[in-house]
Amino acid sequence: MVAAVRGGAVLLGNALLLAALLIFAAGFFPYKAFLPGLAEWDQSTLRPKDSPPFDRLIFMVVDALRSDFVYGNESNFVYTQQLVRDGAAIPFTGHASPPTITMPRVKAITTGSVPSFVDLVLNFAESDTTSSLAAQDSWLAQMRARGGDSLVMHGDDTWLRLFPGFFHRSDGTTSFFVSDFIQVDNNVTRHLDPELDRDDWSVMVLHYLGLDHIGHKTGPRGPNMPAKQAEMDGIVWRIYQAMHTSPHLTNTLLVLLGDHGMNDAGNHGASSAGEVSTALTFISDKFKILGAAGQPCPATAPDLFDGEFGYYRLVEQSDIAPTLAALLGFPIPRNNLGILISPLIALYSQPQDVYALWYENGKQMYEIAKATFPVPFDADYEARKDCSALPDPDELACLWHQAEDGHLQRPSDHVHNTEAMAKFLRKAQNTLSGTASNYDTQKLLIGIVTAIAATLVSVWALSLQAVKLDPLSAVAFPLLSLSYGVIMFASSYVEEEHEFWYWATGAWLVLLYKRAARYAWQGNISGPVAVVLVCLLYGISRRWKQTGQKYAGDPDLTSEVWLKEPFLLWLLILATYTIFSRNLSQRAVKWLSSKQLGFLPIFISITALVFKIAFTAADAPELITGVAVLERLAAFMRSYSLVGLARVSFLGLAQLLLCAIYYEAPWTSRKHLASFLAAFLDISSIFLITQTRTANIPLFGIAYLQLYLFEQLQPQPVGILTITSLLFQFSSFFAFGGTNAISSVDLSNAYNGIAGYNVGLVGLLTFIGNWAGPIFWTIATCRLIALSCLAQQSSLLSSASSPGSGSVSVVATQHFTLLTAFMAGATAFVMVACFFLREHLFIWTVFSPKYLYQIAWVFAQHILVNGTACLLMRFGK
Repeated sequence: MVAAVRGGAVLLGNALLLAALLIFAAGFFPYKAFLPGLAEWDQSTLRPKDSPPFDRLIFMVVDALRSDFVYGNESNFVYTQQLVRDGAAIPFTGHASPPTITMPRVKAITTGSVPSFVDLVLNFAESDTTSSLAAQDSWLAQMRARGGDSLVMHGDDTWLRLFPGFFHRSDGTTSFFVSDFIQVDNNVTRHLDPELDRDDWSVMVLHYLGLDHIGHKTGPRGPNMPAKQAEMDGIVWRIYQAMHTSPHLTNTLLVLLGDHGMNDAGNHGASSAGEVSTALTFISDKFKILGAAGQPCPATAPDLFDGEFGYYRLVEQSDIAPTLAALLGFPIPRNNLGILISPLIALYSQPQDVYALWYENGKQMYEIAKATFPVPFDADYEARKDCSALPDPDELACLWHQAEDGHLQRPSDHVHNTEAMAKFLRKAQNTLSGTASNYDTQKLLIGIVTAIAATLVSVWALSLQAVKLDPLSAVAFPLLSLSYGVIMFASSYVEEEHEFWYWATGAWLVLLYKRAARYAWQGNISGPVAVVLVCLLYGISRRWKQTGQKYAGDPDLTSEVWLKEPFLLWLLILATYTIFSRNLSQRAVKWLSSKQLGFLPIFISITALVFKIAFTAADAPELITGVAVLERLAAFMRSYSLVGLARVSFLGLAQLLLCAIYYEAPWTSRKHLASFLAAFLDISSIFLITQTRTANIPLFGIAYLQLYLFEQLQPQPVGILTITSLLFQFSSFFAFGGTNAISSVDLSNAYNGIAGYNVGLVGLLTFIGNWAGPIFWTIATCRLIALSCLAQQSSLLSSASSPGSGSVSVVATQHFTLLTAFMAGATAFVMVACFFLREHLFIWTVFSPKYLYQIAWVFAQHILVNGTACLLMRFGK
């Protein structure tokens, strides 16, 4: 009965923790409801008397096309820059609001709205139907509704998922599965000339992915970047020449743009200047009639360049939707929050036509504003001359009344009325964009209270289990929990969280050294020496990969050593594989009493290594360049399927796992459990290596050596084991290159062994690839707990704080309960920070991604990984 109550308390704490995350997320990330149906003109609509200047659109998206890639001094868009100087191209810097990833950006560009932050998650669920814009208004839907000509699309299949059934012809390419940056763009370009020769389309969307892939691989200044820019510039030349020579393309508008930019490391997803600044260029000979002689390009003058990534005039990407509506002659999408780009509207020469466009933009935005703030728009502002002193909703309503009064009382004063409407629109855009995700305060508070309750229940569960922490852990555990919670309120500390874990781990190792010096240990290495060696290895691992935001591009071992000397990297990789395959081979000999069968684990390890070499040749060929043996092996393996090789490796590892379960029988004794966990760790490590970036593989060898050294320090109290496990789980996550930014999510190994897209398997492999370090240390902790309990049986160290007085299952439960208490407390702090800082400038760029990572840490790492490990340990005696 007592055991049931103890177990129930732990389960209740975790259930409350999961409920808290879900409830808070429902209030923090409300899925924004879009108005269904298409906007339509009626009798009250003001329409220009002149015909729209364009009847066709070529929408050329170059993924991650940062502004300086087109307008900067080092740009290879030579022809495009010439068009800007000639006046045939009007350049802008398009501001991409975070999250700066493709799906939310395409939604903003096509609908003119501000997408929900939930779209960040849906961007990774490629088959998710809730991300579809089929029932929402967009300029694609408006062009399709005109009838007659069709829509075509070639490139990133995000467009096909967002607009199912919209395109008469299409050839989609997934941005996650294709690793190269040559064929992925050739697949788009091969359709270009045939489509330009046809006259049965009104919109052609081209979405090139190669430049983005280069950024992810080698950064914005990588060796392949200039050639890729020149290639894209050549596409602009081909399209522009066709617009000159083909009669059916005479009234065609070409738009060249990036969906987002990239930071100095080549990643995106956050809000750095490089990530939010995109090139946006409208191209047509008709712009020459505006009377401008063109603009200098590259832009270097202070009035054209802000010194970073701001070139020419800054516009929002949502401004594209109403501007295309004006230039192509269709109603503005219903959910649009964009404003007309005035230099382009100058193609309409009559003031009344220009005002008609601004008025319809204002009327469309007014409908959204009134639905959002109904009370202020019912008030009377006739006597008020100055609106600026009012709160935002009231100021917005006041500006609308002033603009509407001018429209009714001075209908011929087009210039003044246009200025009044533009003023209302600018205020409406700022106000409504800020309320695109309305918080449900009640759910936020319920989530916080539930998380606090989960923390209290976890502490209660510890008291039920009579957990008595040793003096060191009794101080360190609450101090670690509280200090971690406090830093969640500072955006810079959230961005650089790795520094907290690195310093905390270093300080903990110093404390362990002092503790180890007071005892005589039974291991092969003395306690103090073991801790010193752990520190040395830890110092190497934390310098392996520079992470965070502030110093993301700084030198590290990966960039300065392994990329320049891949031969040394592969020596370390081979040594890492050798460690685990040797361990398994020795165990196989013992299991089967046959030296010949000891080669089976070696064969399976070689298969896994061959797959990794073949995969690296396709994914990161620079890592095998210059290593002749690997180059020849990779060339030989090109005829074999990577999916098949991965499956062979996985099946071999599964076979070894079954053998370990059968021969070790971990449920029979502590000794058998410890032996099984050693085999399980070796098997899991080879699998985790398969799911890890090649440059990070030696980190598993370092982690294994650290584990071996920790094994010399057993037995240890449960508090010591838990804090050590906690610190190394988090620090290893960052050592492998993880951050709290969405841009650091590694998708390169998400398809290993998968022939097609499966959202569940891809999601699982993505998690394993990004949390490989923490998963290793979870299994390693199980091994340490088993050894600690085993060592207690013959240990001369006996104390009230020793875990050995209980069974393995008891100690494992205490360990998991301590982890639950930490996770629940940390989650409560993150929630409180998000609640009080929900109006903070960085709420969507720093704190919201942190909350998403917290969900992953709790759901996946804590519940699935640590929780499953605890359940398995309960079989121990």
